[in-house]
Amino acid sequence: MYSNCFSSIKDGQFPKGNLFCLNSLLQCILFMACSRNLIREVSNLKKTQVGRRVRERVREFQKVGRKPAGRIFSELCFCILTANFNAERAIEIQNKVKKGFITLSEKKLAELLKNLGYRFPNTRARYIVEARVHRKALNRVLATLQGDELREWFVKNVKGLGFKEASHFLRNIGFKDYAIIDFHIVDVLVGAGLIERPKVLSKDRYIEVEDILRTMAFRLKLNLAELDLYLWYLETKKVLK
Repeated sequence: MYSNCFSSIKDGQFPKGNLFCLNSLLQCILFMACSRNLIREVSNLKKTQVGRRVRERVREFQKVGRKPAGRIFSELCFCILTANFNAERAIEIQNKVKKGFITLSEKKLAELLKNLGYRFPNTRARYIVEARVHRKALNRVLATLQGDELREWFVKNVKGLGFKEASHFLRNIGFKDYAIIDFHIVDVLVGAGLIERPKVLSKDRYIEVEDILRTMAFRLKLNLAELDLYLWYLETKKVLK
């Protein structure tokens, strides 16, 4: 809805001359109007215990990113599990499976996931076992690739990861410039009048919504990792990972 103006203002500057058209200006004004209440809510939360918890959580993510490859792989498996599944339940399962993400056979892992009440035990067990081939290379990939290229690598090379799940994984290991656009975030943005509810969140649409969030984060002096936690709290009253 407002994507034409985001490249204009997300760096804090309006473009000059013919690059900035009346249509873009009107879109930006509409964005400011629609986002005002939401920005006020988040600004108020920054001053509360929620703000302190958000900052603590982001520091925790950064610590995870400095852990050995096995711990980082566990977080990758967690994000594979979260697709179309409850995040809190996925956290519980991750804590119970532990090293089984690395050591169990596909059959044993599927059985364990099923016994733990996971919704897609066979498919996700297969994805996790297939992802093990990348386990030792994770630190190298994370150190050498950046930005869109880094996220694209995980989407292309790890079955079970779309843009949301890849962004979730990268955020959970300390990266701060990826938006996790799940149905909670969509609900918040739809409620604020910032987007229309997408039938399908294609790559292009994902990037458009991410630009909306990036613009909002800029206005709030937050990064996308922090903003996601605040918006998730507004919808769920929880600060999770």
